[in-house]
Amino acid sequence: MSGPLEHFRVIVYHDIHLGPLDISISNTTVFMWLAVLFVAVLLRLMMVRPTMIPGMGQLLAEMLYGFVARQTRLNIHGEGEKYIPLMFTLFTFILGCNLVGLIPGAFTPTSQLAVTGTLAIGIFLYATGLRFYKHGWGFFNAFAPQGVPKIMLPLMVPIELLSFLARPVTLALRLFANMTAGHMALGVLAVLGLATPWFLQWLPLGFTVVQILLEMIIAFIQAYIFVVLSCVYIDDALVDH
Repeated sequence: MSGPLEHFRVIVYHDIHLGPLDISISNTTVFMWLAVLFVAVLLRLMMVRPTMIPGMGQLLAEMLYGFVARQTRLNIHGEGEKYIPLMFTLFTFILGCNLVGLIPGAFTPTSQLAVTGTLAIGIFLYATGLRFYKHGWGFFNAFAPQGVPKIMLPLMVPIELLSFLARPVTLALRLFANMTAGHMALGVLAVLGLATPWFLQWLPLGFTVVQILLEMIIAFIQAYIFVVLSCVYIDDALVDH
């Protein structure tokens, strides 16, 4: 595999199998841990000496936390406060994975459907379990909307069930597709730069810089969207249908 798709190749560094369980160490694993380390160290450095009048680093860290906290409270009504740590962890992890792939020669974990799918299924199962815990068998009332004539239920229930089961699919695909598309564009620009005559190489280089800046914005937006939708699913689980 070569060219723009080379960036997405999963490389296994060390095979580890525990029976049917594959826990091999690959570039996906390594760069996820690097993303976690990057976020943890950066936040720690920003808050190393917190003061009443914050410096630039502390201000940025507080703004980031405040932004996630505000979105969590807005989208999980009444009980949002206790989900802030979960959502802040989820947001910073996804943002770190998105951004680490912009480093030349690095790998983007969120460009792998296995990663985004695992995150989406985890949130989906958590919200589903929470709904069972809160409502018991009343969980199934959500698939029969109030006010719908009984004659319409055989049509509405499958539609509502399909919409519910599609949540982790759309959540995973949205993040995966955006990260993949952006990095493919960067790969194409890199290939064009190599194929362009030396006196015109400033053109693909300029486009690459613009694309990287755009990817940084998209990395933030996609982490934001993933967290907001996760909040919406948890809030839906808490609502008495």
